[in-house]
Amino acid sequence: MASDIQASMLEEIEKELKRQVARLDQPRIANFHEMLTYHMGWTGEGSGPLVTGKRLRPLLTLLALSSCSELNEEGNGVVNWLHAISAAASIELIHNFSLVHDDIQDNSSLRRGRQTVWAKWGAPMAINVGDALFVIANQAIGDLAEHYPSEIVVRATRILSDCCLELTKGQFLDMSYEGRTDIGIEEYWPMIAGKTSALLSACTHIGALLGYAKGEKLEAFRLFGYHLGLAFQVQDDILGIWGDELVTGKSAASDLVEGKNSLPVLFALEKNGPFANRWRQGRIAPEEVNEAAALLEKEGGREYAEKVSEAETKKALGFLEQANPQGEAGRIILEISNRLLKREQ
Repeated sequence: MASDIQASMLEEIEKELKRQVARLDQPRIANFHEMLTYHMGWTGEGSGPLVTGKRLRPLLTLLALSSCSELNEEGNGVVNWLHAISAAASIELIHNFSLVHDDIQDNSSLRRGRQTVWAKWGAPMAINVGDALFVIANQAIGDLAEHYPSEIVVRATRILSDCCLELTKGQFLDMSYEGRTDIGIEEYWPMIAGKTSALLSACTHIGALLGYAKGEKLEAFRLFGYHLGLAFQVQDDILGIWGDELVTGKSAASDLVEGKNSLPVLFALEKNGPFANRWRQGRIAPEEVNEAAALLEKEGGREYAEKVSEAETKKALGFLEQANPQGEAGRIILEISNRLLKREQ
């Protein structure tokens, strides 16, 4: 059950997201605005809390701010997290911009059980929707100027811009690896650093910055988010092959059928055993999934990935300890981290 501060933050995040997206709520472009509100999960068939997503990234941003602002050196006491609500919304809008474009690039017609924007309105319109979310995100972070000095706003904007570039690099690597069987484990890390860690790192980094954290504390928050992202992605790779569909909400067959270069697969490819031989023959059919997953586990792919996930989890929690988050917000950050990294399999 969410705490009072967590529930309040999530409520205000949703209000701010709607306020920011309403920049397109204008005559003549009502359908355009509808495309954005549909993707965000607010309108259309099947809309509601089950399809909006958990808003984890903006929540982590505000929690990081609140957990370190009690110790800020500005002499101002606890910083009001509402003053940073536009930055939290900006991060969530960047996340959703990337999802709209990912769906097109991955040819995914469904997201959370509903038609994706491109499947409903076509790829050209969907590209425009993603572009709009990106622009609004950049406008939103600029709203920090109402409550923060210009040097803080510039630093937060730079962190977000650097993150977006990392996202595109990670996506490029992911797409360029498709269909290849010569990818090594060393090439996996820059891909997931861009696709997953960059945005989570930006959340905790920007949140701590807006809580006036400095020096080693600010860097510890950044590294916490970065390694949280790495651990989360490796865990997701494991669940994408051996997870319980009822728990994860995704088919455990999908990653093998889609030929994803996940960490367990790359480990087995480097071993160059029976699994690697089968993998190089072409995509695995749905009816082969159980056999392939069992072979992959037998060759040590699962055990290796679990050890890596555990190591990255320890790094993430170690940096969180260094960051020393305070109060109720700090407790919630630790709780969320443990929940993310110890998901049921």
